[in-house]
Amino acid sequence: MQWLTDPFSVSFVLRALVGGALVAVICGVVGTWVVIRGMAFLGEAIGHGMLPGVALATVAGAPVMLGGAISAITMSALIGVLQRRGRLSYDTSIGLLFVGMLSLGVIIVSHSRSFATDATAMLFGDILAIDGHDLVTLIIVTVFATSVAVVMHRNFVALAFDARIAQTLGLRPHLAQLALVGLVTLAVVSSFQAVGSLLVVGLLLAPAVAAGPWTTTIPARMLLAIAFGVLSVATGLLCSWYAETAAGASIAATAIVLAAASGTLAPLRRGNKVPERRPRTEPVALDS
Repeated sequence: MQWLTDPFSVSFVLRALVGGALVAVICGVVGTWVVIRGMAFLGEAIGHGMLPGVALATVAGAPVMLGGAISAITMSALIGVLQRRGRLSYDTSIGLLFVGMLSLGVIIVSHSRSFATDATAMLFGDILAIDGHDLVTLIIVTVFATSVAVVMHRNFVALAFDARIAQTLGLRPHLAQLALVGLVTLAVVSSFQAVGSLLVVGLLLAPAVAAGPWTTTIPARMLLAIAFGVLSVATGLLCSWYAETAAGASIAATAIVLAAASGTLAPLRRGNKVPERRPRTEPVALDS
């Protein structure tokens, strides 16, 4: 079993494992709500919407994460503005800004002839370059994201069922939606270095999808999604070490494989047991 531990005796691989595990916690918590609410397109759009900010920060010599965060927050805000004032549907607003921000990012990248290496890291991540400062940042983000998820849990559950019911119960659905979009933005930005803007949605969605068939409550699904995410990070790093493949892509691919395996095995499990319980009623679900 020494082959399992040898790669993690190297300091930068160990930092990648710790940093990836923290990202898995964030994505497990936020990704569960992304899957439940059907917000995968938003996560993908924000991932690509970071590109202009990251490109500008790289050209200006500013912190890349700061540029990406500003760009992602700007995109999230613009989605809300277009939806309210432009009378556009949610997916149409996201689609327009998705193309616009991605185009702007490509224009900035193409304007700089010395951008090839940085562009690769932007799109596919560089988890092996995580340092102590990045770990501190990820710890802070993890604590903040999980705290918001705990505080807003009832609001999110009510919003997932019906915004009108949430309004009737005084659970402020508009604030809940804003907080949820903010968490998605935070998860995408914090996962950027680990798996890049193209692969971040895989780590955000796949563990939560894999956990779905094996759980009956939202907190349990989050915990199992975190476990699947950490397993994806560790397995992906091992594959990257021995197969000499890109670490970020290996992690994302492992997460997808786990989700596929979960979907394949779940029907077999249900076939050997009693029928699955009926869904809980809405009042009970508010306390899930």
